[in-house]
Amino acid sequence: NLTVSLGGLMREKMNRQLSIFDLTYKSAIAKELKVISGILDQTPEILDAVYRDLLQGRRDDTGRSGMSADQVLRCVILKQYRELTYEELAFYLEDSRAFRSFARLEMGQYPGKSILQENIKSLTEETWQKLHCLILKYAAGAKIETGKKVRVDSTAIETNIHRPTDSSLLWDGIRIMTRWLVEGHQLRHRPDYQFSDHRRMTKKRSMTILNTRKNETRVAAYRDLVAVAQKVRAYALEAIPVLGKYNNGNFPDGCTAHLLAQKLERALSILTKVVDQTERRVFHNETVPASEKIISFFEVHSDIIVKSRRDTEYGHKVFFTGGASNMILDCIIPYGNPADSDQYSELLTRHHEQYGTMPRQISADGGFASKGNLAFAKGCQVKDVVFAKRRGLAVLDMAKSNWVYKKLKSFRAGIEANISALKRRFGLSRCTWAGWRGFRRYVWSNVVSYNLLVLARIQLAEA
Repeated sequence: NLTVSLGGLMREKMNRQLSIFDLTYKSAIAKELKVISGILDQTPEILDAVYRDLLQGRRDDTGRSGMSADQVLRCVILKQYRELTYEELAFYLEDSRAFRSFARLEMGQYPGKSILQENIKSLTEETWQKLHCLILKYAAGAKIETGKKVRVDSTAIETNIHRPTDSSLLWDGIRIMTRWLVEGHQLRHRPDYQFSDHRRMTKKRSMTILNTRKNETRVAAYRDLVAVAQKVRAYALEAIPVLGKYNNGNFPDGCTAHLLAQKLERALSILTKVVDQTERRVFHNETVPASEKIISFFEVHSDIIVKSRRDTEYGHKVFFTGGASNMILDCIIPYGNPADSDQYSELLTRHHEQYGTMPRQISADGGFASKGNLAFAKGCQVKDVVFAKRRGLAVLDMAKSNWVYKKLKSFRAGIEANISALKRRFGLSRCTWAGWRGFRRYVWSNVVSYNLLVLARIQLAEA
C-alpha cells in the first residue's frame, strides 16, 4: 500500500510515478542521482522501516499529510551525498530541478530546513542498519559485492566539540549555567533564588590563561576561575529545588522551569567533575586518567582517542569492513578506545551473520594482528588471513603463498581510500548530529549514502 489512513489525512509511503515528460540531465551528478533513484525503486521494501519511524509517536489523522517516506529518505541521501546543511538542502530542493526530481517533490512543495530536520532526525539507527542490509542484498543480487574478499580498518571520527582545556571547560560551565539562571528569572513570576553574573570576569581570566607565559599568572587565573565556578555551583544548588517546584498556574512557564531545573542539575554534576580535575591537574600536578576526564558539557559521550605518534582526537573510534567493490559492508561503533585486535572476531562474526558464511580472504591493518585472531579466523575456515604487519606471524601461516600475502596486503590499503572518501566527500571526519544516538545515526546514514553512490558509479561504468 502506498498510503495508510487513520480516518482523516494520511502520510504517504511512496509518491506516485513521475511523468514521462520530466526533464533529463547530462551532468555527472544528475546521472548518479538517476541510477540511485533506480536502485531505491527496485528495493521498495526499503521504505517500510522509514515509514514506521515517521509515524512513531505522531497522530496522522489531523493536520497536513507531511512528507512521504520516499521523499524523506531521498532528501537525507541528498544531504549526505552532497554534504549539505539543512539550510543548504532546503535551498537546493527549491532551486535545483535535478534535486527536486530526485526527491520527488510535487509542484508547490518546498520543505523548509526545520521540516527537513524534524523528518530526517526521526530515522533511527536500527532503520539505517536495515537500509544498509537491503542495499547489500541488492548488491549481492546484482553480483556486485559477494562478501568473499574483505578488508578491515579503524578510524577516529570527531564529535562536534572544541578542543577541551580546563579553562575552556570551566568557562563553558559558568557560561551556560548562568544563562539558564537568567532564563529562570525571566519567567512571568520570578523564582525566589539569587545569583550574580560573573561571565565577563570569567572570560577575562580564560583569555589570561590562554595568552600568558608565566606559570604564576596562569595558576592565579585558574584559582579565580575555580572560585567563580564554586559560586555558580552554589547558585545552582539553590535554584534547582525552586525551579523544580515552580507553579504559577501557567503551564508553559511551569514546563520551562522544570526543564531548566533538569538542565542545571545535569550541568552541576559535570561542573563538579571539571572543578575536581582542574584542581588535580593544575594545583596538585596530578595526571588524571582518560576514563575520568570530562571533555565536553555538550557531547558528554565523546571519548579520548589517542593513537601513537599522532594528535589526540575527541570523538569515537569506528571499525569498518570493506569489500572488493569498495562498498562498506559493516561498521562497529563501540564506546571507549578499544584496541583494534579486540574487535577483529566481532567483525568476522557480524560478517557471517550478514552473508551466512565467512569470507574466503580477509586483510586487516597491523593493529588487528595477533596469534589469537589468526587462530580464530583460520578456525572459521577463512582461507587467507593477512595482516599489514606480521607481528611475529609467519607469512605461510597467514596465506598460502608470498604472492597471495603481497596481493592481499596491497588490497587492504584500498579501505583507507574508502574511509578517506567518507571523511572528505561525505563529512564523516566530524559528526554534526548531537548525542550518542545522533552520532550513530550520522555514521550509518553516511555509510548508506556512500554505498548507494558506489553502486551508482559501478553501474554507470558498466553501462
